[in-house]
This record gives sequence, C-alpha cells and structure tokens, in this order.
Amino acid sequence: MSIVLMLLGLVLLVVGGEFLVRASVALSFKFKVSKLVIGMTVVSFATSVPELLVSLQAALDGSPDISLGNVIGSNIANIGLVLGITAFITPLAIDKDFFKLNWPMMMLLSVALYFMLQSGSVLDFKEGLALMISLVLFLFIIIRRSRKANGLDADTSGVDSVLQKTSNFKIIIWLAIGGVALYFGSDWLVIGAKDMALSMGVSERVISVTMVAIGTSVPELAASVIAALKQEKGISLGNLIGSNIFNIASVLGLTAMIHPIAVINPNILGEDMFWMLGFSGILVLLAFLPKQFSLGRYKGALLLGSYLLFVSLAFLGEN
Repeated sequence: MSIVLMLLGLVLLVVGGEFLVRASVALSFKFKVSKLVIGMTVVSFATSVPELLVSLQAALDGSPDISLGNVIGSNIANIGLVLGITAFITPLAIDKDFFKLNWPMMMLLSVALYFMLQSGSVLDFKEGLALMISLVLFLFIIIRRSRKANGLDADTSGVDSVLQKTSNFKIIIWLAIGGVALYFGSDWLVIGAKDMALSMGVSERVISVTMVAIGTSVPELAASVIAALKQEKGISLGNLIGSNIFNIASVLGLTAMIHPIAVINPNILGEDMFWMLGFSGILVLLAFLPKQFSLGRYKGALLLGSYLLFVSLAFLGEN
C-alpha cells in the first residue's frame, strides 16, 4: 500500500505543479509582470512548490529526515541523474557566464547549509530567513544582469505567451486544482515514504534521499530527456542549478521559518551533504577537463554512474 500511496502522491504533485505554474504565469500577466521576471521568479518558485510542500508536511509530521533528505537528494539527483542522463543522450554546452554567478551561488548555499546544520543540528527560523534573503538578493542580481545584457525577454523559457489571454475563471480553476492536488500529493507521498521505510527496514532518510528525491525530480528529468531526444538546444545546465538554488533557499528556507528542521540521522551530515557538495563541485572539473565548456557522453556516464553508486551506498549503509 505504501508504494501505491507514493506513486499516487507523485502523480498528484506533478499534476498540481503543472496547474500551479500555468495559473501563476497567467496571473502574473494579469498584473503586467514582464516575461523576464515571470521566468526567473514565478516559474522557478512555482516549480519548487511540490518539494516545499513535501518538506513542510514532513517537518510538521515529525519526520525532519524526509524534509532534509528530499532537498539534499533532489539536488544530487538533478546533477547526477538528470544531468547525467541528458548529457549521455546529447552533448551540452556550458555557458561561460554559468561560473560567474549561478554555480558560485549554488556552492555558497550548499556550504552555508552544511555549516548551519552542523552548528546546532537544526535549521531554525533565523537561518531560514537568511536563506530566503540570499535568494531575494540573488534574483535581484540576475534580473538586473539579464535586463542589461539581453533585454526584457531574456531567459523566458517555460513562459507561454498564450497564457496572457487566460480568463480569470480559468485561473481560479487551475489554482484550485493545483492546490488540492499538491496538498493531497504531498500528504500521501510523506505517508507512503514513512510506511515504505518501515516495511523495508531502512531509515526515512534513505527513502527520502533516493526514492522521494527521484520522484520530485521527475518533471525536470522528463523535460530534459524529451528535449535531448528532440535535439533541442534549449537544454540549460543553468535550469538545473537554478532548481538546486531554489531547493535550498526557498524550500528549506520557508520550511525552517514555519517549523524548525532538526537533524535526526547523522548520515545526513556525515554522508549525504558531502555527496551533494561533491556533485556540485565536480562540475568545475567536468567543465574544463578534457574538453572545455562541454558535457558529453563520457561525462554524462560518469555523473550517472556516480549517482547509482550513491543510491547503492545509501541502502547498503543501512544494513
């Protein structure tokens, strides 16, 4: 029954997330927000709502390991699984600007999160607020940079201009469907994850950093693989890095502001955080060696193989 609840929860999260994104974009057009701002703020935040609700639901239910494991595991999966499979299918070019802001911000937040958790074994309101403030500053900087470099319509992938003509009634219906789907999806996913951990004899941390994390990364994986198979050039490493930034700053930041997130399982700090830092850091080496500013099949295979090793060790470490 636990696997059924998890699957149903994931389906509802995907469906609810899609409706929420469409409603958010349409609503933003109603308030005459530029496509640039919509793409960098509204869409990015809306796509992080499923992870946010899962982490918040888990924290409120007394399962902080799922709250942390969901985010840490998703960040690992975005690089190891999603980027690995995508690069294996088609080579990806790395924009030189990627190392000027996005990657440093992801590393800064990742390192900051590690020390925040290590200092008191809990992520509290003040630390959550600090993460949120850093996200606001980051968004302010990238929007200013994009306005100066490319104009108002820069970086607007995922923003459908057709939504400008959406009626108010349809927006309300989309918000209602998205809200209900996300509420029950997050609730069922957390319940299913806890039951599965109990039935398999492993910790909630293992289920969250592997199965739950993969599940919440399914939208990114599906979109990236479809784009790769179609040989579309719009696949962006920056999108995945942006997702990692939002996961730490907004998902954990907001969750900690509502309810403190304690570190229960020491493996989260002793193993999972180091894997996340390792996957984030290795992007620098892969960007320059042996072929510069390109992620090809061999590098994709390396990332994917490393991710499979991480998942295997997570389960073996419980036995």
